[in-house]
Order: sequence, then structure tokens, then C-alpha cells
Amino acid sequence: MELRDMEQVGKLSVAELRDLQLQRMQQTLHHAYQNSPVYKQKFDEAGVHPDDLKTLADLAKFPFTTKKDLRDNYPFGMFAVPKEKIVRVHASSGTTGQPTVVGYTQKDIDNWADIVARCLQGAGLSAKDTVQVSYGYGLFTGGLGAHYGVERLGATVIPMSGGQTDRQVQLIKDFEPTALMVTPSYCVNIIENLEKNFGSAKNTSLKVGIFGAEPWTKELRQEIEERLNIKALDIYGLSEVMGPGVAMQCLDDGDGLTIWEDHFYPEIIHPETGEVLPDGEEGELVFTTITKEGLPMIRYRTRDLTRLYAGENRAMRRMNKVVGRSDDMLIIRGVNVFPTQIEEQILKVEHLIPNYEIHVCKKGHMDSLHIRTEMMQYNDLLAQTRMQQLQRNIKIMIGISVTVEIVPENTLPRSEGKAKRVFDLRKTA
Repeated sequence: MELRDMEQVGKLSVAELRDLQLQRMQQTLHHAYQNSPVYKQKFDEAGVHPDDLKTLADLAKFPFTTKKDLRDNYPFGMFAVPKEKIVRVHASSGTTGQPTVVGYTQKDIDNWADIVARCLQGAGLSAKDTVQVSYGYGLFTGGLGAHYGVERLGATVIPMSGGQTDRQVQLIKDFEPTALMVTPSYCVNIIENLEKNFGSAKNTSLKVGIFGAEPWTKELRQEIEERLNIKALDIYGLSEVMGPGVAMQCLDDGDGLTIWEDHFYPEIIHPETGEVLPDGEEGELVFTTITKEGLPMIRYRTRDLTRLYAGENRAMRRMNKVVGRSDDMLIIRGVNVFPTQIEEQILKVEHLIPNYEIHVCKKGHMDSLHIRTEMMQYNDLLAQTRMQQLQRNIKIMIGISVTVEIVPENTLPRSEGKAKRVFDLRKTA
């Protein structure tokens, strides 16, 4: 059964979906076991065989896959097809270790394009639209993943990539795209440039923005929607599982993101014990790909923290917005702190801009946080007031004392893709 578009997806019942998932999962487990020495070894060591999967619940018997598995088998050790069947590779930047490399067969690429086109349909787009893709092209999956999806939809794509903000803005004015695909942090840079050059960002041709590749808060969404006069929607993905398009916030879904469960089977687990949690409980998101050939992922631990709940307008389940990552969590004097919590408090203070840095420092034997953020129309007296307000809000809402430094607008570096927010200065002290 191939579900090419939103109309077909909407007709699928829960029972039909579960049957399809079980069939595809059984095929995937056999494919991985027979063709990937890494998975054969992992399954054998765990004492499980693909034939042990009789129901979807049986997936819990199988071992997890982690980013370490990919790094330990760099570059192509986890591929499950001969190299001549791989038509494209992508890779992470490797800034935190050995890069993770993923490979795609032609069927994988075709499926990916179909899925992203489905996401765009969920955003209300059609062949009549023009989409400016401002995700980075290259080894990062964002640019090309979005690009092929726009083309599959039949819409016009502007392959701008990231960076060159002045040109981004000029193309928005000249080419009149109706949609923008970009990271939330870089969108703020585009908005600032529009406001600087044209007085306002509200009067463009854009009607919808599709934002992914990094966590963002409800407050930042509201600010982008107001300043750019668009509907801001979430797209979710990660290169190890596919790239952008694993889940999408559709116009008719409210705040949740529909997971395309005919291709990706989700679980929520306890981040420490690995126990599978019921829908509705918050934990770490785990994915099993059930149609990928080149690099199947069996129970891949994303480290993203969210929860699952029933679909509203279709059989496929939805996920909440990612609230943070288990490996991004900072533990400061016994308190769990996520960067998105800091962003949320910054955006609640008038005149402050969502361009910020979190410095993790060491004071004596204790860890501490120093927040640097920018202010519009800076003056020393108002900055002092806003600094005290932000410190107070963080203490009340998050439960820790921090130091805050407020600087004039355009002082801190601007992101041209994924923003780097956390700087661990303990390692260099």
C-alpha cells in the first residue's frame, strides 16, 4: 500500500495502519538482519530474531540503535545494501565527534520526496505556490530534503540555501515566494533585515513558514508570526531517520505534529531505563524506519523529549513540540534546565530579542549560568531594569539564580542555520 498524498492518508483506518506497520516492520527487521552485519550482531547479542516480532509490541524486545553505533561504524558500516545501490549520502557536521553518515537508495529518495510533499500539502501548499528554501544545502539534509519535496509537489522552488541574508531578503521581495522553509533562529535574522531595509516585515508575499532543525518555543513562534505576518508551522526530522519530513504540523492539527507512521514507527521511552511509556507520557522519542532500504534504523534513540497522542483528523499519531533533548539538558545545582526554557523567559521580557547565548561557568565548586541577550533601542537604565526582570523570572519559573548581561542589538553573532546557544566554558577554564 502506497500512500502518496494527504487524501489517501486521511482515508486510512487505525486498524489498517497497524496491519501495514506490522508487515513493513517484519520486512525491515529481516532486511536489516540479513544485510547489515552490525544489526545481525546486535540482535544476536540481545538474543532476538526478526521472527520474534509477532505484534508491534514485540519491538520492545529488540535493542536500541544510537548515534554511537553510526560513529563506531563510520562511514558506511551500517549500510544494508551494496554501495552501488546508494545514490546519495548525507552526514552530520561532526562538531561533537565523528560525523554520522547516512545513505539512501533511489527508492529512499523517492519516498523522502513523497513524504516532504505530503508535509507541504499539510501546510496548505500546492503546485501554485513558490517556496524559498533557506535551509543549508550540501551534506546537511535540510536543503535537498526540502527541495525535492517542493518539486514533487509541483510547486516552484527557490534554492536559496542558508546565509547571504541581504540576498535572502531581496529574493523575497523580487520573486514573491508564498512559503519559506528555514530554521527559526535564522528566520529572525531575515525578519530583522526586512525591517531594517523596508521598515516592516509584515508586507511580503509570504503566507506560511515551515520551521525545523532546532527546538523553538511557543513565544518565538508567536513573535515570528506577528513580525512576519505568516502562519508558522513545525516540521520535524533528523538525518539518521531520514531528514526533514518525519512529522509535520498540519493546518488542521492544532499544535501537534502528525508522524507519518506508514514510514516511521514511534515509541516513547524513559530516558534512563529504556522502558516503553504509554501514549501521553513525556519521554525520549525513538523511531524505527519501516520503509528505508539503504540505512534502516531500528529503535533509534533521537534524544528528543516529547510525548505521543492520538491523531485528530487521521489515524496517524501526533507528537508534541520537542521540549528539549536529553543530551542538551543542563543540570545546574541539581535543577534540570533546557535552553528552550531560557528562551521562553527572554521572550516574555519587553524589548529583549531572541538572539542569546547561555554560558555554563564554574564558580568555585558550583556550576552556574551566565545569559547574554540583546535589546532593541538599548539604553543603560532600561537594560538594567530588564536584566533584573529576566533574572527574577528565571529564578521563579526555572528555579535557579543566573547572571544576565544585556547588550545592544546586533552585538552577538547571527545564525545562518542552526543556532549555537550553549557554550560550556567549564572545559576551557
